[in-house]
Amino acid sequence: MTENNLENALDPKLLEILVCPKSKGPLVYNREAAELLSKKAGLAYPIRDGVPIMLIEEARALGEDEIAKL
Repeated sequence: MTENNLENALDPKLLEILVCPKSKGPLVYNREAAELLSKKAGLAYPIRDGVPIMLIEEARALGEDEIAKL
């Protein structure tokens, strides 16, 4: 793993308990983009320095093509 990937790594146990704050649905981890994706809400939550930022106002809207890939 490169140094950047180590910074973006997320503890799998943490991912098991996190849910989307808007939809309360499951999240998909996108390691390359350092984001947690919510298909149901259509949002991507950033991960900064290994910490998921689970604030709706910090999330970006997913495009239709991104949602279709989930």
